[in-house]
Amino acid sequence: MPRPEKWTADDIPDLTGKVVVVTGGNSGIGFGAVKAVARKGAETVLACRSPERGQAALDTLRQEIPDAKAELMALDLASLASVERFATEFAERYQRLDVLANNAGIMVIPYGKTEDGFERQVGTNHLGHFALTGRLLDVLLATPGARVVNVSSLAHKRAELDLDNLLYQKGGYGEWPAYGRSKLLNML
Repeated sequence: MPRPEKWTADDIPDLTGKVVVVTGGNSGIGFGAVKAVARKGAETVLACRSPERGQAALDTLRQEIPDAKAELMALDLASLASVERFATEFAERYQRLDVLANNAGIMVIPYGKTEDGFERQVGTNHLGHFALTGRLLDVLLATPGARVVNVSSLAHKRAELDLDNLLYQKGGYGEWPAYGRSKLLNML
Protein backbone atom coordinates (compact mmCIF):
# COMPACT_ATOMS: atom_id res chain seq x y z
CA MET A 1 0.00 0.00 0.00
CA PRO A 2 1.54 3.36 -0.97
CA ARG A 3 2.27 5.84 1.76
CA PRO A 4 0.08 8.94 1.88
CA GLU A 5 1.73 12.08 0.59
CA LYS A 6 0.78 14.00 3.70
CA TRP A 7 0.88 12.49 7.18
CA THR A 8 -1.37 14.04 9.82
CA ALA A 9 -2.33 13.34 13.42
CA ASP A 10 -5.29 11.39 12.02
CA ASP A 11 -2.76 8.81 10.81
CA ILE A 12 -1.55 8.05 14.34
CA PRO A 13 -2.61 4.49 15.21
CA ASP A 14 -4.57 3.55 18.31
CA LEU A 15 -2.33 4.14 21.35
CA THR A 16 -4.53 2.55 24.01
CA GLY A 17 -2.29 0.98 26.64
CA LYS A 18 0.75 3.02 25.56
CA VAL A 19 2.58 5.53 27.75
CA VAL A 20 3.94 8.74 26.22
CA VAL A 21 6.09 11.38 27.95
CA VAL A 22 6.25 14.82 26.33
CA THR A 23 8.73 17.29 27.78
CA GLY A 24 7.41 20.82 27.52
CA GLY A 25 3.97 19.32 27.01
CA ASN A 26 2.23 22.45 28.25
CA SER A 27 2.61 24.64 25.15
CA GLY A 28 3.42 24.86 21.47
CA ILE A 29 4.52 21.73 19.64
CA GLY A 30 4.56 19.82 22.92
CA PHE A 31 0.94 20.57 23.76
CA GLY A 32 -0.05 19.74 20.18
CA ALA A 33 1.68 16.37 20.54
CA VAL A 34 -0.01 15.75 23.90
CA LYS A 35 -3.44 16.40 22.39
CA ALA A 36 -2.73 14.22 19.35
CA VAL A 37 -1.63 11.16 21.35
CA ALA A 38 -4.31 11.65 24.01
CA ARG A 39 -6.97 11.57 21.28
CA LYS A 40 -5.56 8.20 20.24
CA GLY A 41 -5.82 6.77 23.77
CA ALA A 42 -2.26 7.10 25.08
CA GLU A 43 -1.63 7.62 28.76
CA THR A 44 0.28 10.89 28.57
CA VAL A 45 2.71 12.53 30.97
CA LEU A 46 3.19 16.27 30.59
CA ALA A 47 6.73 16.82 31.87
CA CYS A 48 6.81 20.55 32.66
CA ARG A 49 9.04 23.05 34.43
CA SER A 50 6.20 25.31 35.57
CA PRO A 51 3.52 23.60 37.69
CA GLU A 52 1.09 26.46 37.03
CA ARG A 53 1.45 26.40 33.25
CA GLY A 54 1.45 22.61 33.28
CA GLN A 55 -1.77 22.49 35.28
CA ALA A 56 -3.40 25.04 32.97
CA ALA A 57 -2.49 22.85 29.97
CA LEU A 58 -3.79 19.74 31.74
CA ASP A 59 -7.08 21.53 32.50
CA THR A 60 -7.40 22.60 28.86
CA LEU A 61 -6.61 19.07 27.69
CA ARG A 62 -9.34 17.62 29.92
CA GLN A 63 -11.84 20.20 28.62
CA GLU A 64 -11.03 19.37 25.00
CA ILE A 65 -10.62 15.61 25.49
CA PRO A 66 -12.65 14.64 28.57
CA ASP A 67 -11.54 10.99 28.53
CA ALA A 68 -7.82 11.86 28.23
CA LYS A 69 -5.56 9.85 30.51
CA ALA A 70 -2.92 12.39 31.44
CA GLU A 71 -0.92 13.61 34.37
CA LEU A 72 1.50 16.40 35.12
CA MET A 73 4.98 15.68 36.44
CA ALA A 74 7.59 18.30 37.36
CA LEU A 75 10.73 18.42 35.23
CA ASP A 76 13.28 21.20 34.89
CA LEU A 77 15.79 20.16 32.24
CA ALA A 78 18.22 22.85 33.44
CA SER A 79 18.68 20.82 36.63
CA LEU A 80 20.21 17.35 36.64
CA ALA A 81 18.74 16.87 40.13
CA SER A 82 15.27 17.53 38.69
CA VAL A 83 15.95 15.07 35.85
CA GLU A 84 16.92 12.46 38.44
CA ARG A 85 13.78 13.11 40.52
CA PHE A 86 11.56 12.88 37.46
CA ALA A 87 13.11 9.61 36.29
CA THR A 88 12.86 8.07 39.76
CA GLU A 89 9.21 9.12 40.17
CA PHE A 90 8.37 7.94 36.66
CA ALA A 91 9.88 4.50 37.32
CA GLU A 92 7.84 4.23 40.53
CA ARG A 93 4.57 5.00 38.68
CA TYR A 94 5.02 3.31 35.30
CA GLN A 95 6.36 -0.03 34.09
CA ARG A 96 6.56 0.99 30.43
CA LEU A 97 7.46 3.95 28.24
CA ASP A 98 6.45 3.70 24.60
CA VAL A 99 7.41 7.19 23.44
CA LEU A 100 9.73 9.76 24.99
CA ALA A 101 9.24 13.04 23.12
CA ASN A 102 12.18 15.30 24.00
CA ASN A 103 10.52 18.55 23.02
CA ALA A 104 11.01 21.17 25.76
CA GLY A 105 13.41 23.97 25.16
CA ILE A 106 14.40 27.55 25.69
CA MET A 107 15.27 29.90 22.87
CA VAL A 108 17.44 32.92 22.19
CA ILE A 109 18.15 34.03 25.75
CA PRO A 110 20.98 36.04 27.29
CA TYR A 111 24.01 34.09 28.46
CA GLY A 112 23.57 32.24 31.72
CA LYS A 113 24.33 28.90 33.28
CA THR A 114 22.21 26.04 34.51
CA GLU A 115 22.47 25.11 38.18
CA ASP A 116 24.99 22.47 37.09
CA GLY A 117 27.22 25.05 35.37
CA PHE A 118 26.34 24.50 31.70
CA GLU A 119 25.41 27.24 29.24
CA ARG A 120 21.61 27.41 29.58
CA GLN A 121 20.46 26.70 26.02
CA VAL A 122 22.80 23.76 25.47
CA GLY A 123 22.22 22.59 29.05
CA THR A 124 18.44 22.68 28.78
CA ASN A 125 17.79 21.83 25.14
CA HIS A 126 20.40 19.10 24.76
CA LEU A 127 22.17 17.96 27.92
CA GLY A 128 18.99 17.82 30.01
CA HIS A 129 17.27 15.64 27.42
CA PHE A 130 20.39 13.50 27.02
CA ALA A 131 20.44 12.88 30.78
CA LEU A 132 16.69 12.21 30.85
CA THR A 133 16.91 9.69 28.02
CA GLY A 134 19.80 7.96 29.76
CA ARG A 135 17.90 7.74 33.04
CA LEU A 136 14.81 6.34 31.30
CA LEU A 137 16.74 3.95 29.06
CA ASP A 138 16.00 0.84 31.14
CA VAL A 139 12.23 1.29 30.92
CA LEU A 140 12.49 2.24 27.23
CA LEU A 141 14.49 -0.90 26.44
CA ALA A 142 12.03 -3.02 28.43
CA THR A 143 9.10 -1.69 26.35
CA PRO A 144 8.72 -3.43 22.98
CA GLY A 145 8.82 -0.95 20.10
CA ALA A 146 9.68 2.05 22.30
CA ARG A 147 10.80 5.24 20.57
CA VAL A 148 12.68 8.41 21.48
CA VAL A 149 11.84 11.52 19.46
CA ASN A 150 14.16 14.53 19.68
CA VAL A 151 12.63 17.79 18.47
CA SER A 152 15.15 20.02 16.74
CA SER A 153 14.99 23.14 14.57
CA LEU A 154 16.19 24.41 11.23
CA ALA A 155 18.35 26.76 13.32
CA HIS A 156 20.80 23.86 13.49
CA LYS A 157 21.82 24.64 9.90
CA ARG A 158 23.41 27.91 10.96
CA ALA A 159 25.26 26.48 13.95
CA GLU A 160 28.93 25.70 14.33
CA LEU A 161 30.11 22.87 16.50
CA ASP A 162 33.21 24.11 18.30
CA LEU A 163 34.18 21.24 20.58
CA ASP A 164 36.89 23.36 22.22
CA ASN A 165 34.29 25.96 23.22
CA LEU A 166 31.13 23.86 23.31
CA LEU A 167 29.59 25.63 26.32
CA TYR A 168 31.05 29.07 25.49
CA GLN A 169 33.48 28.77 28.37
CA LYS A 170 35.99 30.72 26.24
CA GLY A 171 33.47 33.41 25.30
CA GLY A 172 31.95 34.23 21.94
CA TYR A 173 28.36 33.68 23.10
CA GLY A 174 25.52 34.75 20.84
CA GLU A 175 21.87 34.04 21.56
CA TRP A 176 21.01 32.63 18.12
CA PRO A 177 24.27 30.71 17.61
CA ALA A 178 23.87 29.08 21.04
CA TYR A 179 20.29 28.10 20.25
CA GLY A 180 21.38 26.67 16.90
CA ARG A 181 24.19 24.75 18.56
CA SER A 182 21.79 23.26 21.10
CA LYS A 183 19.58 22.04 18.24
CA LEU A 184 22.54 20.75 16.23
CA LEU A 185 23.60 18.70 19.25
CA ASN A 186 20.10 17.19 19.34
CA MET A 187 20.72 15.81 15.86
CA LEU A 188 23.97 14.02 16.69
